[in-house]
Amino acid sequence: MRRATLIGLGGVLLAQIALALPAVAQSPVGDPQAGRKKAGMCRTCHGLDGFARIPIAPHIGGEPAGYLEKQLKAFRQGTRTHEMMSVVAKSLDDQSIADLAAWYAAHSVETTLPAGASADAAPEACAACHGANGIGQLENVPNLAGESAIYIDTQLKAFRLGKRNDEVMSAIAADLTNDEIRAYADWYAAIRLKITQAE
Repeated sequence: MRRATLIGLGGVLLAQIALALPAVAQSPVGDPQAGRKKAGMCRTCHGLDGFARIPIAPHIGGEPAGYLEKQLKAFRQGTRTHEMMSVVAKSLDDQSIADLAAWYAAHSVETTLPAGASADAAPEACAACHGANGIGQLENVPNLAGESAIYIDTQLKAFRLGKRNDEVMSAIAADLTNDEIRAYADWYAAIRLKITQAE
């Protein structure tokens, strides 16, 4: 009888604790079509199809939605900064971020290595995560195929200097020389990228 009472009290106590704990916030589910409507603010730099229009902006079509959401939230929170993106992201709520990420992630990408290039020659420090062909191998890893050498070079140096932080990339970039950075940037910039816009 005493054991049953203790078990019963334990159940009541657990239920009260569960009610007292704040609910874990669920990220909103992104709607690609709603994201398409919101992407007008992105098209000048990134294009409606996610193919960058300027060399200092990355291609974002076909990027993993989780990666895009993480970066937009980082710009909004100020943990990643850029004179344009920090301003744009501040106006975005979680639903808008999820919708934009869903729109750009819905695009499909194809890559082609330059004539005569072998995947075996891809930068070893990069290929495990970003692929020899520049397509990210994990959900939170961006594609690098076809990015401008200027963009990749700038980002690697930002990681090396601590201006941009990531548990993996900061450690990798810390020991890279300028020549290595340039060679890695040139490898991925030379890959031909085709983005097919989502319907």
